Amino acid sequence: MENQLKTEKSNMTTITEFVLLGFSDIPNSQWILFGIFLVIYLTVLMCNSIIILITSIDPVLQTPMYFFLNNFSFLEICYVTATVPRMLMDLLTQKGNISLVACATQMCFVLMFGASECLLLTAMAYDRYVAICKPLHYPLVMNHKVCIQLAIASWIIGVPVGIGHICQIFSLPFCGSNRINHFFCDIPPVLKLACGDTFPKEIAVYIAAVLVLMVPFLLIGVSYGKIIANIVKISSASGREKAFSTCSSHLIVVVLFYGTATITYLQPKANQSEGTGKVISLFYTIFIPTLNPIIYTLRNKDIMMALRKLSKLLR
Repeated sequence: MENQLKTEKSNMTTITEFVLLGFSDIPNSQWILFGIFLVIYLTVLMCNSIIILITSIDPVLQTPMYFFLNNFSFLEICYVTATVPRMLMDLLTQKGNISLVACATQMCFVLMFGASECLLLTAMAYDRYVAICKPLHYPLVMNHKVCIQLAIASWIIGVPVGIGHICQIFSLPFCGSNRINHFFCDIPPVLKLACGDTFPKEIAVYIAAVLVLMVPFLLIGVSYGKIIANIVKISSASGREKAFSTCSSHLIVVVLFYGTATITYLQPKANQSEGTGKVISLFYTIFIPTLNPIIYTLRNKDIMMALRKLSKLLR
């Protein structure tokens, strides 16, 4: 009996690294996937960098809405960079070995940037609420100091969220298999490798996810409820269309981001299919950040004008 206990204890302490399986279930498509994800990553970097540039230099875009869009674009670059370069390296080398420290670090950054995105989307919704529902007070309420404070708060609050989650998860013992059926260190697949009584930690992670995801989402919902109620009162059709066009892009991004993130983090662990979870994670970590610049540029006349001015300068 003593020998058995020693063996079990040894097994629990021998895991020093994980293996990210990524897309190893389709071995013949590794190079094709590498090419696709490399193009997507470069597109995210280029498109968001252009938005950061034009919202920084164009005088017409020096407003709170574009200040937050500038921050959001930079956050998207950080968010995608937390996962895609590592995934590209794994596809290139055909190896997915990652140390516990590197796995915890990656998870921390993904959660930190994800939480910051939730809060920044909330700040952007509040900005649209004040602009549409209280237009006379807008310059006073959304002054430059307030915008900076909201942006800083969005970035800083994400830090304890990321650190708190990894402290909860990586304080658990890992034994048995070290193979993560995912392309990055995400909470659900890593928790599946933990042994012992993981239920208290799972509840703590679940409560934190509810707070980080649902509280900002409810605030966004309240803001848009008041915005829609105000837009309906506008008598002219052109006025309603103009008011709604200023927040429609943000609303699309909110629905896409929260829809996929909620399915991943708030769905009960027992109901999660690894393959489905991997596909959903692809959407909110890679595909949606690729779509966001397109959504914001194609539906925004000011940004389209700024892009035309920039293209003329570069000729």
